[in-house]
Amino acid sequence: MNPHPDLTTDVIRGLGWMYLVLAVMNVGWTVRSYQRDGYFESFMGIRHMPKAALWAVYTAILLLIAVAHLTTTAAADEFFLRLVSSIKDPIDVVVANPISFFGLSIALFVALIMLREWLTRPTVGWVLLNLSLLATAVSMTDYDFRQIVGKPDNVPIVGLLFLVGYFTWLYFRKANDNDRRLEQGKPLHEEELNEQVLVWPDLVYTEMICMLLLTALLIFWGVALQAPLEEPASAVKTPNPSKAPWYFLGLQEMLVYFDPWMAGVVLPTVILLGLMAIPYIDFNKKGNGYYCFNDRKFAVITFLFGFLPLWIGMIILGTFLRGPNWNMFGPYEYWDVHKLELLNNNNLSDYFWTDLLRQPLPRPTADDTVLSATGIILTREAPGILLVLGYLLLLPPLMAATVFRSFFAKMGFLRFMVLANLVLFMASLPLKMAARWAFQLKYIVAIPEWFFNI
Repeated sequence: MNPHPDLTTDVIRGLGWMYLVLAVMNVGWTVRSYQRDGYFESFMGIRHMPKAALWAVYTAILLLIAVAHLTTTAAADEFFLRLVSSIKDPIDVVVANPISFFGLSIALFVALIMLREWLTRPTVGWVLLNLSLLATAVSMTDYDFRQIVGKPDNVPIVGLLFLVGYFTWLYFRKANDNDRRLEQGKPLHEEELNEQVLVWPDLVYTEMICMLLLTALLIFWGVALQAPLEEPASAVKTPNPSKAPWYFLGLQEMLVYFDPWMAGVVLPTVILLGLMAIPYIDFNKKGNGYYCFNDRKFAVITFLFGFLPLWIGMIILGTFLRGPNWNMFGPYEYWDVHKLELLNNNNLSDYFWTDLLRQPLPRPTADDTVLSATGIILTREAPGILLVLGYLLLLPPLMAATVFRSFFAKMGFLRFMVLANLVLFMASLPLKMAARWAFQLKYIVAIPEWFFNI
């Protein structure tokens, strides 16, 4: 008997209920489409056919799939609706590679910005929701995917991803609407919704209803999903992989590319200070109190780049793709504790002295004085130190003289330098990641004698 079956009777029945819920959702969308979307002039030889007919056919297919799941009498290993290896294997190859994973996330982010007008159409949004739910349902036929996604710790993160997707879509929809209104000289959407209501009873009743619904949801959640309590902590038996809470997984992933003092102290501090500094360095008075994109392109793109590919992307990576020994695994790949990936990482000083100059790496000896040892260390790490200083000191003036010239003229020297360094610190993460993948570069500056590495 297979201890890890891709499909069981319970899984098949559970997916049947999921397809049934999806079908009911699309019944409502079919009615909406019939009322709003009109007709095709000609579709496959049929003239004046309602566009809702396509949604009706899709809904009927979902109902048939749900009935097939709920009424099946065949053995689970013979059930025909499952994800095949010819699809799973290429996805594992692409997703389990950090270069292709982040390359894909950057490509999706660029597509989100470039195609925001098209993506925020209601029909396109509904199609994307259906595709994501269908992909999740079909993927649940894989045992390894189901163990990762169905883990009680990870279920709320799956819900988080859907919420992030929805609210990002909602922002762009409202922003696109206001951008069009501004171009046409019409009042903003928020100005048309300025009707005031009383705190009592309107707001209080609404909050009370939300509180009751949320309480009921949490009670149902607590009954349906068991709390992931494990055995008492033991120094001789640690989890593999040992993961931080989901909201710290981004920081834990940064530890792969930065020294702990940098990933755990410097960068989080810069993030917090940067968030506090934004109101004081922002010179753009537009976009306050209403959704927009065209009035605040730089701010929106910068924030979303840091939030979606760099933060949410690393949470996805740390939650679903980092397995035993912190190796990367595909979503349908078995988490094998014996998987070993050889990493031949080198420091910048190794490349400079050993590979380029063909000389041994300078190292202080026990006979050297403190002053001479310091000189040897600084000489050894001079390439990295100069590179870091040039990155932080030379790039801001270059930015002020080129692509950010208008920003420098409006912000002045001090505010611009704060902005430039915040942008450079944010850019240091993808740059360091790319350097690790492309050149196996571990540290730009490596001074283990002083416990100082960059």
